[in-house]
Amino acid sequence: MKQQKAYKYRFYPTEEQVQILAKTFGCCRYVYNWALRERTHAYYQRGERLSYEATAQRLTELKKQEAYAWLNEVSSVPLQQSLRHLDRGFRNFFEGRTDYPTFKKKHGDQAATYMATAFKWDGKTLTLAKMDQPLSMVWSRCLPDGATPSRVTVSKDPVGRYFVSLLVEEEITPLQVTPKMVGLDLGLKSMVITSDGHTHGNPKFFAKEEKKLARAQRKLSKKKQGSKNRAKARQKVANIHARIAERRRDYQHKLSTTIIRENQVVCVESLQVKYMVQNHCLAKAISDVGWGEFVRQLEYKARWYGRTLVKIDKFYPSSKRCHDCGHILDSLSLDIRHWVCPECGVAHDRDINAAKNVLAAGLAVSAFGEAVRPGRAKARPGKTR
Repeated sequence: MKQQKAYKYRFYPTEEQVQILAKTFGCCRYVYNWALRERTHAYYQRGERLSYEATAQRLTELKKQEAYAWLNEVSSVPLQQSLRHLDRGFRNFFEGRTDYPTFKKKHGDQAATYMATAFKWDGKTLTLAKMDQPLSMVWSRCLPDGATPSRVTVSKDPVGRYFVSLLVEEEITPLQVTPKMVGLDLGLKSMVITSDGHTHGNPKFFAKEEKKLARAQRKLSKKKQGSKNRAKARQKVANIHARIAERRRDYQHKLSTTIIRENQVVCVESLQVKYMVQNHCLAKAISDVGWGEFVRQLEYKARWYGRTLVKIDKFYPSSKRCHDCGHILDSLSLDIRHWVCPECGVAHDRDINAAKNVLAAGLAVSAFGEAVRPGRAKARPGKTR
């Protein structure tokens, strides 16, 4: 079964390529922000929703103006792709998946996307439009034999490193079918607790670097705006953020790959992290553990390797429900890690019990094809349910 897969490599541009990429990143950022402003003003001032085609026509007229002639110094393909990215952002917003698109910043991540008409690929080297020399790439892993990139994304992170991502179609062989099934309970003390009793700890990468990051940010705040010392201080802050993100991503990839390889069916909770981080007491810890990215990795790896990922209803009372008899407690505060069922007398570890309930609910969802929402806690005397 063929799947689209991206291969990311680091590369070291020449001085000429650095200048071309800097112009391209700047033009892509300007076009994105310009189109966002145009679409926002059109909606709020005239009640008109501009489409991608309308903004593309306006961009063509903009590039004809003498004041914006510098937009013609770079390839037109990345500029068009910036408009497509913005259009996708608006679709995601109107469908309730993301927040309203925001303006791109000069000191954030920079990226430009090239389609097949804007780069040359001979099987070994990659040459982008407007460049005379191929990119000096570090081939940390090989591309599949005969693979031809359909899209190339060049990016620069705040640390100043350059990366290129090649999107190819690859034949991915599904893993051998296994009878093992597992339910996952996501937590803060332990990142993942499985229904068979295994716990995978939370490394807390941000918490370990928090004091060092705060010290670097204080030094940055005292530097003069626009000075070289401020640029150096900003680089140090970016280095710490990059190290935290890379360590977290590496841990998530290793853990998600292990779970997908060992289990045929994986059941997990449907967590709405963007609402959970509104709890100011837990927001930092929730952001540090990275539940959303972990579940996203489980989703596409399950699709690649022929596994089944089941998400249960977000209101399912997995922690308060006894997996042995089905009794649901009226309440269960977060500080209670062990409890005894008042109906059957079975002692429970809070997280393992929740993982077992997630597995049972996930199997029911998989069998009946619908959300499973058992009744709420029993009504107290004098109150209606």
